[in-house]
Amino acid sequence: MKSSALLYKATVLVAVIGPLIATIYAISLLWQRAVSWPDIVLLLSMYTVTALGVTMGFHRMLTHRSFRPHPIVKFILLVFGSMALEGPAIEWAATHIKHHSLADREGDPHSPVEGFFHAHIGWMFKDRMADPNVYCRNLVKDPMIVFVSRTFFLWTALSLLIPFAIGGWTGLLWGGLVRIFLTHHVTWSVNSICHTFGRRDFETIDQSRNEWIVGLLAFGEGWHNNHHAFPRSAFHGLRWWQFDLSGYVIWLLERVGLVREVYRIPVHMQTTRYRKLESAVKSTSAQIEKVAP
Repeated sequence: MKSSALLYKATVLVAVIGPLIATIYAISLLWQRAVSWPDIVLLLSMYTVTALGVTMGFHRMLTHRSFRPHPIVKFILLVFGSMALEGPAIEWAATHIKHHSLADREGDPHSPVEGFFHAHIGWMFKDRMADPNVYCRNLVKDPMIVFVSRTFFLWTALSLLIPFAIGGWTGLLWGGLVRIFLTHHVTWSVNSICHTFGRRDFETIDQSRNEWIVGLLAFGEGWHNNHHAFPRSAFHGLRWWQFDLSGYVIWLLERVGLVREVYRIPVHMQTTRYRKLESAVKSTSAQIEKVAP
């Protein structure tokens, strides 16, 4: 048991430190102008597909069942999410479901209550993984999800081999390792930054917040207070100005018939929750004014 725990921690360490070292090296190349436009295009392309695999596939589709995809779309999203090197699909979903069930309370896998660093990256080096048989038993019974989860390292290898085949060693550096580094830290920022800084538009029992920079970089995941207020919503950007690329792609796939049963939050439910928050704020302000000298 101890050997498997040590192996897990060693694997996490390699997955975290490896891309970091590669990114530092890439920055030195950038400083020396030893980077080409094809490398940057490859970085952005690989970042986009793998990030959508996490945000649309692992998060909204798998964890929260926000929409029902065509089997081909489902498989592609699961593979793209696996290529982000954030763990097998089932384990990722189980951990996130556990987070929602215990958000910012004892037992939450990655809450800033235990420190910002813990929420961002430290939690992965502790025994905080969630048991899929407890938190997402339905996923364990899905043959496609089980297959993609069990072949996780195959998709990880492909995520490195593809940019290498296209761009050689610099393609591997930018489209592989640097892309993994960026995807990791943007995803982890949802756990750390979006539970520490930002705006709370809805009253929730946790400390979730909306942070527009993370919303931009994480394709809509940064509207985290919206998400915790309405976890099953396929759209995290609930205002027209809240950029949510994942939501736009879901809408587009719905229009062409590749996803269905897209879960939306009625406007009146949003308004009711928002007004409750406004009422609570006004009540608190009034109490402060009463006791103020």
